[in-house]
Amino acid sequence: MAAALTQPGCGPAQLGRADKEGEPRRALPLLLFLAIMGCGGMLIAQALYIPVKAQAAQILLARAFDESLATGAPVKPWSWADTAPIARVSAPRLQVSEIVLSGGSGEAMAFGPTAVVDDRANRVTVLAAHRDTHFEFVQRLLIGDDIWIERIDGTTANYRVARVQIAAWDEFTHPTDGAEGLLALTTCYPFGTHEPGPLRYIIWAERAQG
Repeated sequence: MAAALTQPGCGPAQLGRADKEGEPRRALPLLLFLAIMGCGGMLIAQALYIPVKAQAAQILLARAFDESLATGAPVKPWSWADTAPIARVSAPRLQVSEIVLSGGSGEAMAFGPTAVVDDRANRVTVLAAHRDTHFEFVQRLLIGDDIWIERIDGTTANYRVARVQIAAWDEFTHPTDGAEGLLALTTCYPFGTHEPGPLRYIIWAERAQG
């Protein structure tokens, strides 16, 4: 009678236990893969959330500006907003147009340029926005470029870029009297970085005659 050739510890019972013990080890790479994919998906969703949110805000702001223009009074872009459109600033050569918001606060600046100074009696307007979003275009403005301001009361003003200034944030000043009309667009400097710094990039534009 021939005897079955088996090695110690490798009978059916032992093999079954070995398979069960190996299952968690085999499942580990799959679990790690799923975890990595899940984290990657979350990061992608977070990255997409900001531009999608910004795009949605721009649609609401444009709608609020049109309503404000029709009524002549500021209309909030959403019910809980602490700001409202007051004007639209455009640079025709660059084909850029941005809705200008009231308030001058950091919260408002997250959605568009804000009016830091809007002294219509003395004809001085100062707008501020972030360098990597709504005022990214100001670095491409050239001397002589036209800038248009359209206000919700229906009036429009044409300015031409006269000069460019780089100054420390605490040294930036503007005339109290804009004479024939003065517009300043200001943002952080240098461009191409998110690091906070003390410098400001200022575009000075004067009211165009004729």
